[in-house]
Amino acid sequence: MTRAVFPPPPAELRGRRRELETLTAAVAHAHPTRIALVGAGGSGKTTLACALGHQLAPSLPGGIHWIRVGAWDMRTLIGMLALRFRSGDPHSLPALRRCLKALEGALIVLDNHEDDRAVAALLDALRGLPISWVITARRCLIAGVTIFPVAPPLVTSGQSPFPAVTSLTRLLRWNPVALEIANAAVTRGVVDVDPLRGWLLDRGVDRVRAIAHEDDLPEVELMVAWSWGHLTPAARRMMAVLGHMGGDHIDEVSLGTLARAGREQEAALSEIRGLRLVQEPLPGRIALHATVKHVVAARTRAAPSRHFDHYVKLLERHPERLDLEQTHLFAAMDHAHDSGSLEASLRVQALLARLGL
Repeated sequence: MTRAVFPPPPAELRGRRRELETLTAAVAHAHPTRIALVGAGGSGKTTLACALGHQLAPSLPGGIHWIRVGAWDMRTLIGMLALRFRSGDPHSLPALRRCLKALEGALIVLDNHEDDRAVAALLDALRGLPISWVITARRCLIAGVTIFPVAPPLVTSGQSPFPAVTSLTRLLRWNPVALEIANAAVTRGVVDVDPLRGWLLDRGVDRVRAIAHEDDLPEVELMVAWSWGHLTPAARRMMAVLGHMGGDHIDEVSLGTLARAGREQEAALSEIRGLRLVQEPLPGRIALHATVKHVVAARTRAAPSRHFDHYVKLLERHPERLDLEQTHLFAAMDHAHDSGSLEASLRVQALLARLGL
């Protein structure tokens, strides 16, 4: 249970060794504690939290656990934790406390936190347990949590984490997401550095402007826009599915089905993987970074009813997949509520009963 839903160790940890050592010591010496890794979109918070978990795992008998919290409210967060840790009643806080107390030393990462009030209420309700909590967030206005700022790797030294695109590093403001896409394009021979630099400058990458929110990053937007022109229709449809899905990540078969990729599935997956447009938080599970998802969602259309139908049917047939698909279940519940469809609500109620929830 402890490792099955925790991302694998990062393949590379560019420019993060000192930060990782500091965080490891901070948690080890103060356990149980609460720490928030706070930084701009694409600064590397999630990668650092993942590396921290694996570094600490041998010293934590209760294991390491990963929950992507997003903007869920406290009631939903309690339900997600109850499902993950099998505490019984998904609405019972006392049952969840008893279950977590029995872990006797664990680390739980709350990834991509967005709702300060919900997470603050959750952590306050669960205080006093032998749990260390690590939050990743673009901002965190929560008292009782130690803040660790996270900047893009190597930005303070002026070095480039991707030597092949050194001349683009400052232009893309050391953003790891944008730089990784650029590096993939150059190293795969899709484009040379100088033409890509000219393309970015022509579209104002160096301009100063106000942004709408933390995920609205021009350097990422432009690299996604450049990549879009090099994707086949099937690959674009896959990106659209990823851009609008309510769950955290999706398996390859479901992605191909929802994107109607058919025989082009493998080739389309290879395209979006090759250009580093997607992430794999768990083996065989595909997702978009939040900054990329914002760009893709703005240029594609959602199909919420198709997503709803797919995941309700999937969990009806394979209830054993609840651990992996639980955020899709919560998204289905939200869709049934928001759509006002009696049929959808009844389907969800029947599914919850079948799942014993």
